[in-house]
Amino acid sequence: MARLRDCLLRLTVTIRSLLFWSLVYCYCGLCASVYLLKLLWSIGKGPAQTFRRVAREHPPACLNDPSLGTHCYVRIKDSGLRFHYVAAGERGKPLMLLLHGFPEFWYSWRHQLREFKSEYRVVALDLRGYGETDAPIHRENYKLDCLITDIKDILDSLGYSKCVLIGHDWGGMIAWLIAICYPEMVMKLIVINFPHPNVFTEYILRHPVQLFRSSHYYFFQIPWFPEFMFSINDFKALKHLFTSHSTGIGRKGCRLTTEDLEAYIYVFSQPGALSGPINHYRNIFSCLPLKHHMVTIPTLLLWGEKDAFMEVEMAEVTKIYVKNYFRLTILSEVSHWLQQEQPDIVNKLIWTFLKEETRKKD
Repeated sequence: MARLRDCLLRLTVTIRSLLFWSLVYCYCGLCASVYLLKLLWSIGKGPAQTFRRVAREHPPACLNDPSLGTHCYVRIKDSGLRFHYVAAGERGKPLMLLLHGFPEFWYSWRHQLREFKSEYRVVALDLRGYGETDAPIHRENYKLDCLITDIKDILDSLGYSKCVLIGHDWGGMIAWLIAICYPEMVMKLIVINFPHPNVFTEYILRHPVQLFRSSHYYFFQIPWFPEFMFSINDFKALKHLFTSHSTGIGRKGCRLTTEDLEAYIYVFSQPGALSGPINHYRNIFSCLPLKHHMVTIPTLLLWGEKDAFMEVEMAEVTKIYVKNYFRLTILSEVSHWLQQEQPDIVNKLIWTFLKEETRKKD
């Protein structure tokens, strides 16, 4: 009887795995077909415009603004990779480590670099494969284990044993994982617009709307084609993410200036600059769900209600995975780009969370 039960259990796991990967690959094919139609439509409207790309040899002045901090580099001994970061605030102060999302880089934290340097050593990192940080070629170098180890090694290289950890979007995913795997390294956790990883994987399989909102996760599984689609029409897709009515910063928000937008396009228009960031997504389905998933440190989750990529219901469910003080703040009429769109509000909420005494839940 026990043997039969074991066989049924293994069969159930196998069937679920087959169904899961069937869903992944079928949706990958569907997304690829949709984007191929978009490409053909663009070529039909104007082939010269479709393949036009402006050469950008020099960075916009805003990327070298001294008020944001100092550009620094650190080489990690084990991986051999060189990481770029911008640091503000005096050495020796408590460390605040900022992890950006996609398609972003250190500059998405410009408002926080200026704000928190009075009391923290604020470090805005370019993640593996992004910006001026080294970008390994093979997708295997972007597994979640590698990304988690990067943060641990960077903390050691900076001379710190713990930090206030803040992550947005994909950087939020990494922040959750650091808090789960290395809780001793995190004094307080702040995540912006990304649910607990287990909530994300469970919710996406049960809610078709979220499956549609996360279509880029599936599209990015395809080799080279996503990079190509981002680059056509002089990176129109990148501009669209930040400025369109459907996905961009809201009308009441702090919109990107022309120079801000040019900074993003400059970074991602460099040769090979898109492959590293997209490779982050090319291992995700083999790494989730997590075996260990409870968070045991004080956590603040900030969420833009008008996020075009994440259903707000996932934010509510996240609290069951935090066995400590947990605060959720949902900002109405605010998009996915929360810390850039409403920096004053976000900074105030972070200050409040950092200064308050938090008591562990029973």
